[in-house]
Amino acid sequence: MINPHPGLPELQYVKPATLKEASKFLAENVGTAKPYSGGTDSFVRLRDGVLKLDYLVDIKGLEGTKELSFDSKKGLTIGAAITMNQVACHPDVIKHYPNLAEAAGSVASYQLRNRATIIGNICNASPAGDTIGTCMILDGVLKVHGVDGVRDVPLNSFFLAPGRTVLKPGDVVVAIHLPPPPKGLVGTYKKLGRNRIGDLSIVGVAVAAYPSSDSASGYRFRIALASVAPVPFESFKAEGVLSGKKITAELIDEAAVAAMDSVTPIDDVRGSARYRKQMVKNLTREALTEVWTKLSK
Repeated sequence: MINPHPGLPELQYVKPATLKEASKFLAENVGTAKPYSGGTDSFVRLRDGVLKLDYLVDIKGLEGTKELSFDSKKGLTIGAAITMNQVACHPDVIKHYPNLAEAAGSVASYQLRNRATIIGNICNASPAGDTIGTCMILDGVLKVHGVDGVRDVPLNSFFLAPGRTVLKPGDVVVAIHLPPPPKGLVGTYKKLGRNRIGDLSIVGVAVAAYPSSDSASGYRFRIALASVAPVPFESFKAEGVLSGKKITAELIDEAAVAAMDSVTPIDDVRGSARYRKQMVKNLTREALTEVWTKLSK
């Protein structure tokens, strides 16, 4: 039972000096220690008694966690300590990855975005994570430091179930890297919540597209969906609809239906499964129409 008068429990605060030290401590205290940077989710869950820990391991300031950099040949790197507002306001993100700036700016309130991080949003592994789908269709790759060293984990293979990922004991996600955007990239993020700001998504739709000679339609579309399945995912079925024919309003409608057919939402206090499915179709159509209008100018 959730405590009706919650408060933060007593915890030990751990500030490791290096990533190696952080990974070693986390591996030695599996189930009782957790890394954090912004803490916007962890502190709420600790307060409510949903999360029980003995240690919070502060990874802010460790090597690579404060990096926010763009290179035209290498792409964008976002460290684990970089906040949503830093991403949403960064000129290189706005210029080269405007759909990511839009997704980051849709998260909760301005005040919370001063603490919340892209990496935290990803590692929380909520099906409703607002920035996950956009990072997924931008081919994001996570840099993970573990007890055996550093490895890269593609975001599209990171999630296993709600709240579960491929991370192993001792793992610390240091950063996410996005490759340089394809030439002519256009994207958007559409979010449906119970109110206009500050709410979790009932449905989230991320769309990106760009000219491509590899597609019969002349364009490559990427579509990711949130809050409508156990994990955020890319709708390859809907993307396939848009790859084989000339792009028309009718084809966009067909792709929106394919997106709707690919989801497996649940009923909860924020919306029914039936409502979510219908809104996937509507938001996908809206997002695709907006992106196609910009592309075809």
